Amino acid sequence: MSRRDEALCEELKELARRLGVQVREEVLLREVGYHVRSGGCRLHGEDVIFLDRHLPAADRVQILVDQLAGRDVETHYLTPELRRLLESRSGAAG
Repeated sequence: MSRRDEALCEELKELARRLGVQVREEVLLREVGYHVRSGGCRLHGEDVIFLDRHLPAADRVQILVDQLAGRDVETHYLTPELRRLLESRSGAAG
């Protein structure tokens, strides 16, 4: 299952790149008083998704799906599994 999640994660990162979204995998520091978590934001006018490098692949996949769902991916090739994931998330959000 982990290999599948790693493959999905790589496919999602490539899709993000094609959509103009930067994905940064970093060690997100946790200090007293801070609750840092992975997610998307705009940084200097660009869409960026930060992923905690220490998260399991399944969690990174879920974060990427949450951040990319609802974007126009019709002109991009996606594996059937990834397309189902994105469409199910888009349907749940809408």
